[in-house]
Amino acid sequence: MSEDKYPSESGRRRFVKGVVGSAALSGVGVSGAASVNLTTQPSGGGGGPTPFVGLSLVGGPAPRGMPYIPVEIDDAGDIRGVWPEAEEVTEGGTTYQVAETEVGGRTYSTEWFQYCGRQNAEGVQPNTDAENYFKSVAPGDADYGWQADALSEGDRLNVEDFADYEEWGNEVGSDGVGKPAQTTWRSEGLDGQLPVTVIRSTLIEEKAQRDDEVGEWFSGASSRGIIAYLNVCTHFCCVPGYKVSENAAQYDIEDGIYCQCHQSQYDPFSPSFETFISLPRP
Repeated sequence: MSEDKYPSESGRRRFVKGVVGSAALSGVGVSGAASVNLTTQPSGGGGGPTPFVGLSLVGGPAPRGMPYIPVEIDDAGDIRGVWPEAEEVTEGGTTYQVAETEVGGRTYSTEWFQYCGRQNAEGVQPNTDAENYFKSVAPGDADYGWQADALSEGDRLNVEDFADYEEWGNEVGSDGVGKPAQTTWRSEGLDGQLPVTVIRSTLIEEKAQRDDEVGEWFSGASSRGIIAYLNVCTHFCCVPGYKVSENAAQYDIEDGIYCQCHQSQYDPFSPSFETFISLPRP
């Protein structure tokens, strides 16, 4: 009998390892990151102390915010996430691929998404040729009525889908705070799914005009008031909801993001500039 309990094609064992490793590393201070990185560095390379920009964590057990995905809009109005060009680097005798670029005054790196087993997803490998457009989930999987009615699975998100963002509401929290959509990103036909939430909001438009680091970030990472983030809770890899649960009102986060699994709460309109310990790629 193979010592690997799960078939290799299922990815289940790799996912569990990623979850356990993520939970363990989330409690490691940045000061100890270098030694952790040395002891966990596999042949694939990467991982270790990673500066990133995430949604502000405002409550609950999660160790940090979920990472933003910088967005751009093409000439047809379709919305996609930025993916930098990959290049080879050599570190400690190991050569591996990295993909990073400057966005909003920060170094944006694909290593932002190396947590909760997502480092195993094909879509986060720097040199993977994947679709960068945000694709709608199936109507039956959509938490928002407008999306279930207007979009089919695999449809590209377009800026016109958010035309009523200044008034939109769904009886959870306040109207006009921000209109969301649930998507996948760099996942089609690949092993491992990347769930992403896209929001258009006047709050983002306003903050992008500020003359500070918040304004600089949003002016580079958002477009026409649209932001995106990897919707995977940094606590234990659950998938939270923006303006989904009425229970969020108990924590005064009905206009933000609430993870029903363990009550972590995030503010999608306030960036946090932090460092976390990303897991090495396999």
